[in-house]
Amino acid sequence: MTATNKNSWNFDNSYRKLAGYLYREQAPTPVREAKLVLWNEPLAEELGLSFLSGKEAEVAALFSGNEVPVGAAPIAQAYAGHQFGHFNMLGDGRAVLLGEQITPAGERFDIQLKGSGPTPYSRRGDGRATLSSMLREYLISEAMYHLGIPTSRSLAVVATGEPVYRSPVQSGAVLTRVAGSHIRVGTFEYVRQNDSKEDLQQFMDYVIQRHYPNLSNASQPALQLLSAVMNKQITLVVEWMRVGFIHGVMNTDNVSIAGETIDYGPCAFMNAYDPSTVFSSIDRNGRYAFGNQPRIAHWNMMAFAGTLLPLVSDDEEEATQQVTAILDMFPKRFALAWYTMMLQKIGIQQPLNEDQQLVDELLELMQHHHADYNNLFAALQYDDLPSEPIFNDPKFKDWHKRWQERIATAGKAEALALMAKRNPTYIARNHLVEEVLDAATQGNMEPFQQMLQQLTKPYQHQADEPALQQVPAGFDAAYQTFCGT
Repeated sequence: MTATNKNSWNFDNSYRKLAGYLYREQAPTPVREAKLVLWNEPLAEELGLSFLSGKEAEVAALFSGNEVPVGAAPIAQAYAGHQFGHFNMLGDGRAVLLGEQITPAGERFDIQLKGSGPTPYSRRGDGRATLSSMLREYLISEAMYHLGIPTSRSLAVVATGEPVYRSPVQSGAVLTRVAGSHIRVGTFEYVRQNDSKEDLQQFMDYVIQRHYPNLSNASQPALQLLSAVMNKQITLVVEWMRVGFIHGVMNTDNVSIAGETIDYGPCAFMNAYDPSTVFSSIDRNGRYAFGNQPRIAHWNMMAFAGTLLPLVSDDEEEATQQVTAILDMFPKRFALAWYTMMLQKIGIQQPLNEDQQLVDELLELMQHHHADYNNLFAALQYDDLPSEPIFNDPKFKDWHKRWQERIATAGKAEALALMAKRNPTYIARNHLVEEVLDAATQGNMEPFQQMLQQLTKPYQHQADEPALQQVPAGFDAAYQTFCGT
């Protein structure tokens, strides 16, 4: 690791020191006309890259792939994955990892160019990305960050001046994605499928050192890594569900070992509460529906556990029993974390056993009335119940009375303060996302910038911004999101 210099990059590139089967050297493909569209100045400062700010031409060249930063060692990473339950050999088909930037605070982050051209893993793809899909990832990932949810982030979007041949033909762009790492459950699947126990051991040791150093001297590192990653996934998915987020494509190649939200493809936010809500155009059977996300997270952890079996015990039956004992704790751990979160959304910090019934009854009423998920909790928090069917339902009125009595016993002011931290007033509403993306791809970035600014303060109530909370009637019925590949 090199010393930090405020006026230069500070790459370390530890991943390249691993076995060569895990990646291929791959420079980004230059683009015709690089033009900076977005630059995340606060993130640049955190990364130690603020020396680039104001140098628009240099930034455009660096983050389009036309130039490679000093100290970078670009690679495309290999991985596998269960995609909708089916195993495939994969890899970075349109992304290049420039390297690992060490920040002034000593933290390590991957700097990846997405849409940077074909790689050995492209499978006949062009390796490019559309401006619209890269702007979407920038917007949603930054929204998630400010909601307080673990996530990759976006440093820059650079237009390429080249067409991307999708349907219809669209403008191209490159996104710079920043993540704790891009190591996935699918990376472990790749190693397990192709390499020896010794290779798997070396890779696990690297991951533990990078992301879970507290396990470096663990007596059973593979089992404790499984438990730690499982806990991170539980925390992550519970946080998604707190704000109504639907990832849309929870394949194992999209499950970060670091516990971050990555790969913002067909993602969206649920408006009317319904656990079966799906917006992804490719999820025809609802595998990754809002309410299925806990079950799929459990499934993904089973896949992860399968990769670790050789490191648990040489006796496969014994190894299976030991990982199963950990996996069997998932439902109970998830239920505890989920109910804790939901109770906090209604202002209850120290729950009683009967408090879970308040959550169950409220969600049943919300689903029956198709109540807006985020707006309802905001209405409770601000004691401003609009004239909507759910609020006139006698069952809700009874629930509301019992809830008010419950939070009064613990202190109403404390309850409302807790709700203010757990219930956003503003999320990235689907119709507004589409509106600002349409404007941006036509050359008008002002609506996008306005929405982005609003999403940096999601818990700040502003009575004069009702349009940010209202959804056009019938919009979600036909709404679809796409992978953006």
